[in-house]
Amino acid sequence: LDEKGEASLDASFMSGKNLNAGAVAGVKKIKNPIIAAYSVMKNTPQVLLISEGADKFAKEQGLHMVDNSYFITQRRKAQLLKNKNLVQQKNKKDSSSSISKFGTVGCVALDKNGNLSAGTSTGGRSNKKWGRVGDVPIIGAGNYANNNTCAISATGWGEFFIRNVVAHDISALMEYKGLKISEASKIVINEKVAKLGGDGGVIGIDRNGNIAMEMNTNGMYRAHMNSKGDIVVKIYSDE
Repeated sequence: LDEKGEASLDASFMSGKNLNAGAVAGVKKIKNPIIAAYSVMKNTPQVLLISEGADKFAKEQGLHMVDNSYFITQRRKAQLLKNKNLVQQKNKKDSSSSISKFGTVGCVALDKNGNLSAGTSTGGRSNKKWGRVGDVPIIGAGNYANNNTCAISATGWGEFFIRNVVAHDISALMEYKGLKISEASKIVINEKVAKLGGDGGVIGIDRNGNIAMEMNTNGMYRAHMNSKGDIVVKIYSDE
């Protein structure tokens, strides 16, 4: 929830086959923002729609619309209150402690025809201000797919992922330097993002089905499934 106690949602989707992409930012009435992002990609020449315009577009597309209260839960209310209190304490103590509460959901996939895709959706940072938009709807920052390299979905402190153009940078290291997806992900997350003070992680899959789930935090909820249906689920960074 943002500083006003409202849900403000971002999402993006990208196809690696033709680099087509769609995204929405700051939407408040679309039940499934990721579907709206996909609709932007498929049904418009635009890439990113924001705020009331994106909500209006989704309604015209016949997508499921809800009141903003649909997204508001007791858990998120409690989180917002806690973060507001932490901000007050920080201001009083002039502390540099950061508030790190994330709620991003991402997925990357490789289909049987060799096509890669990536989708990412989030409510952003708790207690965010001034219409803040993070990395998720910024193609190349929090979401990217390219059949020549990989598909990447990111979670973390969005400002740092935007400044490092994280998702595209991983792809670029693979394309221009010939790095493996695991190597490229480690460099970008543990060196570039961490060097600036950012934290978070990525999930990724390359054109050959190799995966990467890299983070510079203590943990990240993550899972992957191969073509046989075998599933691996992990939480902590040392697993």
